[in-house]
Parts: sequence; structure tokens; C-alpha cells
Amino acid sequence: MLMIRAIVRPEKSNIILAELNSAGFPAVTKMDVVGRGKQRGVKVGEVVYDEIPKEMLMLVVQEEKDKDDVISIVSKYAKTGKKGAFGDGKIFVTPVEEAYTISSGTKGL
Repeated sequence: MLMIRAIVRPEKSNIILAELNSAGFPAVTKMDVVGRGKQRGVKVGEVVYDEIPKEMLMLVVQEEKDKDDVISIVSKYAKTGKKGAFGDGKIFVTPVEEAYTISSGTKGL
């Protein structure tokens, strides 16, 4: 199993969620987050905004093919314009050793 965390612009999250659902990935956790990337925030005049609002989408998939499908969807719909822009986000993939359903105690997804 693999956990995929995507940090995206807030205005892009609804379309990404809809596309993931259409592709067979309905189970997603969404959280409001703030942070900054390599650009170190945004400077407007003398003011630096280094806590930029983003949304984190998290999901766990079973197989490598599913990971590739999710990354493809997120990358396509999170991108600003055809070439993308600073602040479009990041995708992180990490292994998941085990998962349990709390209500039943069942192991696995």
C-alpha cells in the first residue's frame, strides 16, 4: 500500500476530488493547510506572506498502477495553465505498512 499526499491550491481541490472520484478513488481526506515552498512565500511591497493557504489531499492505494493514475490526475488538474506555475503544489508518496478499519477491526483497505 502507498499513501499519496498532494498539496494543491485551494481553488483546484474540488476538480481534483471530482476527477479522482470519477477514476475510482472516492476515499480521500482533505485538510486546509498553510505553508510555503521553494519560493519562500509571496512579497507584496514590504510585506512577506509566508503562510500561503493550500489544501492537502491524502489517500491510500493498493498498487503501483493506482499510484500512477492518482499522480497523473493530480498533476493534470493541479497545474496552472499549460506549463504550470510556482505554487501549484507537491505530491509525496510513502509506503503504508498496515491499515485497519476502526469499526470492524479489519486489517487492510
